[in-house]
Amino acid sequence: MTQKLKTYTKPELIAKLKEISAMGFVPNARKGNHGGIGNTLEDLLGIEENNLPIPNAAEWELKAQRAETTSLTTLFHTEPSPRAIRFVPQVLLPKYGWAHQKSGKKYPKGEMSFRQTIHGQSRSDRGFKVVIDRKERKILISFDAGSVDVRHKAWLVAVKK
Repeated sequence: MTQKLKTYTKPELIAKLKEISAMGFVPNARKGNHGGIGNTLEDLLGIEENNLPIPNAAEWELKAQRAETTSLTTLFHTEPSPRAIRFVPQVLLPKYGWAHQKSGKKYPKGEMSFRQTIHGQSRSDRGFKVVIDRKERKILISFDAGSVDVRHKAWLVAVKK
């Protein structure tokens, strides 16, 4: 028998998060676990822990971490929609991708990559940065060609073309 996942509407989730916030300090449910903060939040919300690449509260993906951490937070590991037209392999990779580190080794020769680990404190070596637009309530990915590291000069020339 499969346990039904707990789901929330947006107003229900906001109300529950306010209720949890009003509790004040809550001890970490999983001592010594880097993901313990998120696990504790899931426990308080009655959400079963999973590593599925889907939102963990109906349509909402929750992220939690310690206030003073320098750890990065993964927002997504997925190809953008619509996947049926294969936008990433057909458009993004040929125009903006670079040779995969393991091209010709683990992957076929010519394998391309377009992956970024980015954050909001500084730009990545390829010039990307996360920008939070609180007024518009959006998360934006900013690119600055002037911030691209010199070792990616050939890639930048290709992007400018």
